[in-house]
Amino acid sequence: MAIENILQDWKKGNVKQVYWLEGEESYYIDQVTDYAEHHLLPEAEASFNLSVFYGRDAAWAEVLNACMRYPMFAERQVVVLKEAQQMKDIDKLENYLLNPLASTVFVVAYKDKKLDGRGSLAKKLKDRGQLFSTKKIYDNQLPDWIAALAESKGYDMSQKAVMLMADHIGNDLSRISNEIEKLTVNLAGRKTISEDDIERYVGVSKEFNVFELQEALAKKDLARAIRIIAYFESNPKAYPIQLILPALYNYFAKVFGVFGLPDKSENALKPHFYNNIIAARQAANTMKNYGYEGVERVILLLHHYNLKSVGVDDAGSSDAALLKELAVKMIA
Repeated sequence: MAIENILQDWKKGNVKQVYWLEGEESYYIDQVTDYAEHHLLPEAEASFNLSVFYGRDAAWAEVLNACMRYPMFAERQVVVLKEAQQMKDIDKLENYLLNPLASTVFVVAYKDKKLDGRGSLAKKLKDRGQLFSTKKIYDNQLPDWIAALAESKGYDMSQKAVMLMADHIGNDLSRISNEIEKLTVNLAGRKTISEDDIERYVGVSKEFNVFELQEALAKKDLARAIRIIAYFESNPKAYPIQLILPALYNYFAKVFGVFGLPDKSENALKPHFYNNIIAARQAANTMKNYGYEGVERVILLLHHYNLKSVGVDDAGSSDAALLKELAVKMIA
């Protein structure tokens, strides 16, 4: 059951007795638990009929007793168990989960873990449509997700603004959502989010970031690549080599993979690069500038310098020194 379906059902008054929310992506789990805590009951009923527990502190018997109570002056009560993965003896709630009280809505947030799909509890929850399993969004889905989130709030984001945010934040959906919320507050009525807005309000330079370094290397623009690396050197906490090298590797590995396509036009490459024509155009230029063997060599260099960054065959060079050396060898 998708998060949108759960929330839509709740808004229509279609509520089940148990919702087990599990998996790696806490953003979706938090959205459901937040709605359950703050909107599932009218404010006048919540003071008597809402119970919120945290797995680290709550005992299973205490949670069970709350679930078994009857609502006061209301049709239903809501019990929310957050951070359920930290709860001791949580398996002792299984009997209740399989036979819940009709007047209780029990929402369980089981983050970063999943039930054993072969177990009786998982199977019965799936059959009843009450199991919501999440997973981390793939990197190639992230730009579309960011653009869609902005659109859902009534805003358009330029393609470069989307790529800057994706590159700077990664797939931390909760943080992305918070940053977009902050942007909407600061735009003073404007409905378009530009790369200038990302620089000003999110705190990422539109000229000096991993995305721009990737572009400079793709174009074999050594002077620009060195300027960007020098900026990274002055902001080591914001741009550690352990984040830069994987991003570059992912890009060049993706370029390497599309050499096998029969059609290498920008439109053919677009689905492989976030459906973003700018990224597809950059990939086409990278293929032209490096060639098959050149991209293969770059991937080997990135692997080699990743080992150097953790001290293998290196006497303690700085991140910036390694990146500059890498850039020279890539472009040479």
